[in-house]
Amino acid sequence: MKKLHLYMLKSFVGPFVATFFISMFVLIMQFLWRYIDDLVGKGLDGDVIIHLLSYVALTLVPMGLPLAVLLASIMTFGSLGENYELTALKAAGISLYRIMQPLIFLIILFTIAAFFFSNNVLPYANLKASTLLYDIKKQKPELSLKEGVFINDIEGYSIKVDKIDKKTGMMYDMLIYSHPKNTRRGNFETTIADSGIMEADKSGLFMEVQLYNGFTYTDEGGKSGNKDTYPFRRVKFDKQFFVIPLADNQLQRSDDDLFKDSYGMLNIVQLENAVDSLQKRLSGQKKGTIKGMLSDNYLIKKERNPQRDSVFVEETRGEARDLDSLYQNFDIQEQKSAVDAALKFAKSAQEKHRWDLQVNSRDEASIRRYNIEWHRKFTLSFACFIFFFIGAPLGGIIRKGGLGAPVVVSIFLFIMYYIIWMMGERAAREGALEPWQGMWISSVILLPLGAILTYTAMTDSAIMSSESYMNFIKKIVGFFKKKKKDA
Repeated sequence: MKKLHLYMLKSFVGPFVATFFISMFVLIMQFLWRYIDDLVGKGLDGDVIIHLLSYVALTLVPMGLPLAVLLASIMTFGSLGENYELTALKAAGISLYRIMQPLIFLIILFTIAAFFFSNNVLPYANLKASTLLYDIKKQKPELSLKEGVFINDIEGYSIKVDKIDKKTGMMYDMLIYSHPKNTRRGNFETTIADSGIMEADKSGLFMEVQLYNGFTYTDEGGKSGNKDTYPFRRVKFDKQFFVIPLADNQLQRSDDDLFKDSYGMLNIVQLENAVDSLQKRLSGQKKGTIKGMLSDNYLIKKERNPQRDSVFVEETRGEARDLDSLYQNFDIQEQKSAVDAALKFAKSAQEKHRWDLQVNSRDEASIRRYNIEWHRKFTLSFACFIFFFIGAPLGGIIRKGGLGAPVVVSIFLFIMYYIIWMMGERAAREGALEPWQGMWISSVILLPLGAILTYTAMTDSAIMSSESYMNFIKKIVGFFKKKKKDA
């Protein structure tokens, strides 16, 4: 039996290692495809790119590990079924549970290790990757102009381009605001051009700007700081050339403290502490809102006309039983003043209440995000356990090893899991579901599937026979052919 267990472990570990690196490669390529515009043309050193990809790879491990488990499980048991080794083991009286037993213990270890990785390593990797990616995005922003979007990262300039020709590099409908820090006023110079080209020189310290057919509007008073007169100058040009100094070409690294309090950078204990702090603050805000509404919105502490109020109290004996009749006894001016005061009072209370709702909604959304991240550390780890009990019996159905049919089936199942997972997370973020409901819904849906497949595999049900599916399909095809022939 030990030889069988060792054989199963060897059969599983090889495909698992291969599929894990394949999964990681695909996920990293997806990351590069997503951020290619922010990385290309920034003059980054090789060590910066290696560091970035290393941190990104660590952040993708919780996603690649379940996919690798699913692929390896289908490939392992599919190969055993294809070579009739699974049939021979069952014929020898060895149950499927005994065959799967060493792999079950291995998957349990993977699940525990994945949880500790998500709780301890992943927050650090997220912090480093986010900080480095943020610094890279700020590097040479002149090379990442986007159509119809202002960029303000170039010191002293705000630039917008409506259209960019990707082939020639020509830019159209350009708008450039100049606002150096040493001036007292804001945009003292505005340039509008029909077209132009912006290119960094070889040193990377300057950006050469060549504009065609436009106007330059200059507020000389704002430029010189003259407080007495503000002369205005307009210059029309057919062609204009100037140079914009850029920051140092070396990548400027930010402090990690910039993102350290983000929900993705915290472990379970830190997430719980953050949730507790937010809940206490939210509870205090709600109590303060209720107290403020009762004291300021519904009860008036200071009366404006004590003489009039004393008459009112004497006439009503301290009780206002019919406010409408009292209002009718006022003269027109008093009625108008009362209505204006009531409207002003109601609008003020409404604005205050709307602001309180916005603040409370923001804190409630933050609490949901922290709780979602707390459950994420468990759900992605538990996915390894679920996918093994789906992949192992499916391998017996497919009875194909290699990277053919197993890859197709695995990708389909993983995409289904990922779609359900993303829908649940989005519903939890928006408050439609509780965080634990949204994050565990994919596991709740797929776990019964794994249990059913494993049970039918252990009981040698017909559902585990690929021939039964082929015969069923042949019967359906034959039925329609016969029906067509009779018609």
